Amino acid sequence: MTTVGTEVLDNPAWVALHGPHARFARTYGLAARYDPDVAPFHALADVADPQAWADLARLVGPGGSADVAGGPLVAFPGWTVVSTGTGVQLVGLTSRGAADPSLLRLGPADVPDMLDLIALTRPGPFRRRTVELGRYLGIRSQGTLIALAGERLHPAGWTEISAVCTHPAWRGRGLATRLVRAVAHGIRARDETPFLHAAATNTNAIRLYEHLGFSLRREVTFGHYRADQSSSSDRVAS
Repeated sequence: MTTVGTEVLDNPAWVALHGPHARFARTYGLAARYDPDVAPFHALADVADPQAWADLARLVGPGGSADVAGGPLVAFPGWTVVSTGTGVQLVGLTSRGAADPSLLRLGPADVPDMLDLIALTRPGPFRRRTVELGRYLGIRSQGTLIALAGERLHPAGWTEISAVCTHPAWRGRGLATRLVRAVAHGIRARDETPFLHAAATNTNAIRLYEHLGFSLRREVTFGHYRADQSSSSDRVAS
């Protein structure tokens, strides 16, 4: 299902890297990626274009790897498909969010604790500079970070809610709900619309997001690819 007016979400990483997140971009021709310290994502102008894949090979270098969303999951010349997955994309067209002043604004000083919680709960990729992509909020108990959520991909007019996670000992207390609502509220305050991704098998998270006013837009395929060692050794990043 595709919602009218959301076409930029067909390729959100590409749009973000050529828009609000251009400062984090490394590009070559029809391929782009985030700075590896910021996020592991790669994007192509057109995932069905062999030239875009050739440009991506130049960008990552021989033997380099790339995580691409929305791909056809086939091995283009010079590439091997290492692993694949299926997720869903949801849009918060009716989600208004709610302010929550009791939540903590997280920043660079909180990154070690954020990385520990991410490693424990595994909500998705998070790097030491991911916190620079947007506004991250958290909850601490006696100094320990027990829940967080924040902003990741940022195509113009939209912001992705990501890294939603709660320490296992604190689940079932509505912490994720508070965080998602607060992050969504901040996005709405900028006259933008929230969206998010979840693994297709994570039915509990999908159910929560739907309860908060998000609706399914489409399924998304994710692929992890590796460039052949024989790929061009020229690596160009702008």
